[in-house]
Amino acid sequence: NGCPSLFQVVHAHKPHFMALHCQEFGGKNYEASMSHVDKFVKELLSSDAMKDYNRARVYLDENYKSQEHFTALGSFYFLHESLKNIYQFDFKAKKYKKVTGKEIYSDTLESTPMLEKEKFPQDYFPECKWSRKGFIRTRWCITDCAFDLVNIHLFHDASNLIAWETSPSVYSGIRHKALGYVLDRIIDQRFEKVSYFVFGDFNFRLDAKAVVETLCAKATMQTIRAADTNEVVKLIFRESDNDRKVMLQLEKKLFDYFNQDVFRDNNGTALLEFDRELSVFKDRLYELDISFPPSYPYSEDSSQGKQYMNTRCPAWCDRILMSHSAKELILKSENDEKIVIYDHIGPNVCMGDHKPVFLSFRIAAGAGKPIANVHKCCVVQ
Repeated sequence: NGCPSLFQVVHAHKPHFMALHCQEFGGKNYEASMSHVDKFVKELLSSDAMKDYNRARVYLDENYKSQEHFTALGSFYFLHESLKNIYQFDFKAKKYKKVTGKEIYSDTLESTPMLEKEKFPQDYFPECKWSRKGFIRTRWCITDCAFDLVNIHLFHDASNLIAWETSPSVYSGIRHKALGYVLDRIIDQRFEKVSYFVFGDFNFRLDAKAVVETLCAKATMQTIRAADTNEVVKLIFRESDNDRKVMLQLEKKLFDYFNQDVFRDNNGTALLEFDRELSVFKDRLYELDISFPPSYPYSEDSSQGKQYMNTRCPAWCDRILMSHSAKELILKSENDEKIVIYDHIGPNVCMGDHKPVFLSFRIAAGAGKPIANVHKCCVVQ
């Protein structure tokens, strides 16, 4: 279902440059599924919907046997035939190279100089024996305008019960540390500073304690413990009256709230006040206003495109963020038309447990630099 929905967005917005960032490539059973990935990539590159894109770069981290490197990230870049000069940065040679033809890199991305890839150190998230979280960065130059595109995957909430205990949660602290690490890395001294876009699954969650207290303001809580260890295994919130109706049941991997409409009505925006993880980075990152419902966790039943799974509290996990200089680039280029769109894809279609989000915008020629100082990337071969 994902491809037709993606092609609809491509058809509607007709981008000249398109970046598609994927996480968990190959799915949960990547050993068995990687063979399907190559078929998917070839179909995407040769599909009728993409026929006007005559250049492409595809970077797939398929090296799942490497415990120290595997991130399961995939980054696709498509260039429309009408786009004349576009350059990609070579991080080893420290210069831009003109992009021609279609190229696919997989297996060992470590050896291509056209990107930077890192996996977070294991001690960032000790609960996982083997995490795949990390980032891939590429740098581009179009119409005198240079920018980084960073595909990122941050750490999830391992337990709803632990997430509920403190505000902010221990997991949001881990994400904060990892995102800070990425931002420091992409603006360090090794390369010229340029505007950047960071997008992917940040796993940002609503402040669980505050949300539960709001959703269950009039409820009484019952605690259920394991007989042998006495640890809390379940919380049940019941209405004080109304026959003590169960409002919310909370377990390690269960978040079963009786009325899902609260997450869907008006795109769930009443809950945006509990989306607080980005506030720490407000000096470094900008985001357009969110006007779409929480992007995770959707039912994976193909007939339930709008239904959330009752495993986690719905949250805006999937985001597109940018440096403040990138924000200037986008908003400065608007002129009279409001042509910046930040939305989700396939609202009524099953797209897996995450709904993809997209950002569509125009950059005016030369927007990246004052006229007197045309960017040097556009002179290099």
